[in-house]
Amino acid sequence: MKHLPNILSSLRMVGAVALLLSNVSSSPFWVIYMVCGISDIADGWLARKLKSVTRTGALLDSLADFCFVACCAWKFLPILELPQWLWLWSGVIVAIKVVNQLSSLVMYGRCCFPHTLANKATGFLLFIAVPMTFCTVIPITIVASVATFAAIQEGHFIRTSNNTSL
Repeated sequence: MKHLPNILSSLRMVGAVALLLSNVSSSPFWVIYMVCGISDIADGWLARKLKSVTRTGALLDSLADFCFVACCAWKFLPILELPQWLWLWSGVIVAIKVVNQLSSLVMYGRCCFPHTLANKATGFLLFIAVPMTFCTVIPITIVASVATFAAIQEGHFIRTSNNTSL
């Protein structure tokens, strides 16, 4: 039972790959999308509830999140019509996150993916906002605002924490 959170994270990676093989306009795509999103919420909650929070589990969750976001981006970005300023803003967020990881590598010799409240909020908002972005850019603009704060906060956390807390 204590391995259930890691199993959910692993299944999210499998689901992310299944998204690549599905058509965005199909029901199976959206069912897989929902299951992956719910598993992202459930794995962390279960890990805390079952008292099975581990560094490996946190890393697996971050890897599953990355796979899910990357596969969704692969499917959604070609069909979403986003303004240029939003693309530039997204690039700034990615640049901040890259600098954060480079800082972590230099300071601690490894990557660090802090599970801050702002990062969790960004993931949740991204999950619910992407489908709405087909109608308007307002939801994804809100996500970009929260993601910017989360990326800056993550960098602050990485650069001011000691190695044992990461």
